[in-house]
Amino acid sequence: MAIHHRWNAVVLLLLFSLLTILCFFSPSCLGIRSLSRSGANLEFHHLLHFSEAPDYRNGVGCSSTSSPFTHCDPSLVHVAMTLDYEYLRGSIAAVHSVLKHSSCPENIFFHFIAAEFDSLSPRVLSQLVRSTFPSLNFKVYIFREDSVINLISSSIRVALENPLNYARNYLGDILDPCVNRVIYLDSDLILVDDIYKLWNTSLSSSHIIGAPEYCHANFTTYFTNTFWSDPNHKTTAFGSTTRKPCYFNTGVMVMDLHQWRVGNYRSKIESWMEIQKKTRIYELGSLPPFLLVFGGRIEPIDHRWNQHGLGGDNVRGSCRSLHPGPVSLLHWSGKGKPWVRLDGKKPCPLDHLWEPYDLFKGRREREIHRQQQQFAGFVGSASSLIGWL
Repeated sequence: MAIHHRWNAVVLLLLFSLLTILCFFSPSCLGIRSLSRSGANLEFHHLLHFSEAPDYRNGVGCSSTSSPFTHCDPSLVHVAMTLDYEYLRGSIAAVHSVLKHSSCPENIFFHFIAAEFDSLSPRVLSQLVRSTFPSLNFKVYIFREDSVINLISSSIRVALENPLNYARNYLGDILDPCVNRVIYLDSDLILVDDIYKLWNTSLSSSHIIGAPEYCHANFTTYFTNTFWSDPNHKTTAFGSTTRKPCYFNTGVMVMDLHQWRVGNYRSKIESWMEIQKKTRIYELGSLPPFLLVFGGRIEPIDHRWNQHGLGGDNVRGSCRSLHPGPVSLLHWSGKGKPWVRLDGKKPCPLDHLWEPYDLFKGRREREIHRQQQQFAGFVGSASSLIGWL
């Protein structure tokens, strides 16, 4: 009988130790943040936890914003990005990189475009941004997918068919009329330089868009033989007969929204998308219509502002190296995304340059969850042992 009681005491002590460790690893004991919605606590799935970013402040010489603050203030730098569940981690890292390297971070205003029917509502996305960047100047706009869904054709990669990829076509309509100039940024990039340098890019009166051009790329491969064999397409495309059209990546653009609205460029892009629905003239998502309208008529910007293609091609997503020359912006266009490869323990060398801007806490919490499950198994085994004793 005495031996039996001693065994029970040993097992109970073991259980107490295990439960103490479980509490140590539980989110409630770690004080993981939850967000408030209408006064009630809203606990997000562990994949949505982000650390709060440092509070970046203006340096000496920054201009003062108007009082009361308004996003129509002419002293602001305007940045437009899309915001959705799938690329949220990349968007947060991109914003973090912009603020970290900006000389006047308080003078930047972010315009986030969120899909109407995303798995996270625009309201929840707004809360997540605010909890991560408490002092950020931003506004979330709802992009109504029905405005473009019937114009989208199948692409080489399913992800390229997401209606939110086409939101940049509608910035002139979505953003308030007082916003006459904006930098559009994709969600799979980071800046390692001051965005004010990009903002100060001069656009000539005939150029609505500024972006790095790549004239060595084989431009013909972006369109089908059907397109090139139609003489009507060749005379109406690219909008320029004096300059050879070159490839440019639409993930980084300085846009004159005033001239965009005046020239009704949204309709010009939609016209090519309507042709694509009838006769297949390209394969690659939202990029070709932009090339058809603006190829050969953009303001060339230094290549340092879009070191693109770091995500590999649209099929394999293999590792790539940087282009020769200085770097101000790294862009993981292509299939491979740095957060996916880092989580999968198969990162490319350049993915480690993205990692310091990552504010995502989910990896740590998934490890905690795994340990909890292991300890829960130990507790179950110990309980069985008590029953046996």
